[in-house]
Amino acid sequence: MIAPIVGYAAAFLTTVALVPQVLKAWTTRSTTDVSLGWISVLALGTFLWLVYGLMVGDGPLIAANAITCALACTVLGFKLRYG
Repeated sequence: MIAPIVGYAAAFLTTVALVPQVLKAWTTRSTTDVSLGWISVLALGTFLWLVYGLMVGDGPLIAANAITCALACTVLGFKLRYG
């Protein structure tokens, strides 16, 4: 009964964790303090979690990782563009 609440809370927090980084990179056009290795691994990892969620048909897993992957890829794109 409490497990879904914990799962949704974890999904929400890990998903919104990248929002401040996306906003900072968007407004400053700078990603010098973002590690290329870290954001690359995070983007790939969340993409693989998304694929896994699709394979097992887990809606919350799909939703959380689709959003997180999009945010991570946004930061990765800024990193590749702005350095």
